[in-house]
Amino acid sequence: MKPARKSIVLIGLGAVISLAIPLFLKNEYLLRVATIALLYVLLASSLNIINGYSGQFNIGHAGFYCIGAYTSAILAKKFGLSFWVLLPIGGFAAATSSFLLGIPTLRLKGIYFAMTTLGFSEIVRLTVLNWQSLTRGPMGIPGIPSPELLGMQFRSNAHFYYLILGINALMLFLTSRVLGSRIGRAWSAIREDEAAAQAMGIEVFRFKLLNLAYGAFWAGIAGCFYASFASFISPDSFTLDEGFSMLAMVLLGGQGTLLGPILGATFLTILSETFRTIAQYRLIIYGVAILLTIHLRPQGIAGSVFLRQIETARESFQVSFTKESEVDVSYS
Repeated sequence: MKPARKSIVLIGLGAVISLAIPLFLKNEYLLRVATIALLYVLLASSLNIINGYSGQFNIGHAGFYCIGAYTSAILAKKFGLSFWVLLPIGGFAAATSSFLLGIPTLRLKGIYFAMTTLGFSEIVRLTVLNWQSLTRGPMGIPGIPSPELLGMQFRSNAHFYYLILGINALMLFLTSRVLGSRIGRAWSAIREDEAAAQAMGIEVFRFKLLNLAYGAFWAGIAGCFYASFASFISPDSFTLDEGFSMLAMVLLGGQGTLLGPILGATFLTILSETFRTIAQYRLIIYGVAILLTIHLRPQGIAGSVFLRQIETARESFQVSFTKESEVDVSYS
């Protein structure tokens, strides 16, 4: 079977299984775990866009997640806006904050940029913790309304499962289209060799900023969903532990692949639920999982795909670099 056809078959099979889960999984607790797993798939996939496709090392993704959640929760409580209106608003609020972070810091590289994102995440959490007149501080925001569609209120875990499944499907479809476009190829070129990409006429800073905003947008979408799903949010839901958990999911599944974060998020969510009785050791378990992955399969669970993508990108990059007359001026 050809690789393209094999991929289509696997995607179709995965879609059928995902759609059928609520039909056969009647246990409400297990269905809730499946919904949470899909939420983390969205968060890990959005982080992978930043870390895996442009080579930026972001470990403060929980900050964007928090901004999306609090933006939607506050607007829902104060102005009664619909969930469907709040969904893009939460995403754009997170994307806007990424500009405020990225413009002064994106010229930093490696650990310096990583520490900046870590500080940003903690600043966001401390802001919502102390701005009590707006966020109610440590008391959190209760009673966040559920989505409503055609007169039907989303109440059950099955409703929220299909909702987050649809959001994930949309995100993966749009991301695959973006990665196949000039923007995605520019991100890959920056990841492979930033200096060479700049020499080819790619505006590195502009494309890195766009990459950060795109990943933050989907983290904000995830935050909006979480606020409605849980009906209560507090600063405790957006600690640094959440950011490290997302990073662990990406590293375990395989950076730079669409499949990797799905596998990593699903595996670690199930693992954490299995060992819920020792939840205080969750990050230790994640750390052990990452160490084993680095030792046994450094490229991640889906890493073979990642390696092929790197090789394809490198060959494409070399061909483009030799054809100086065909340099794409649309990057500038």
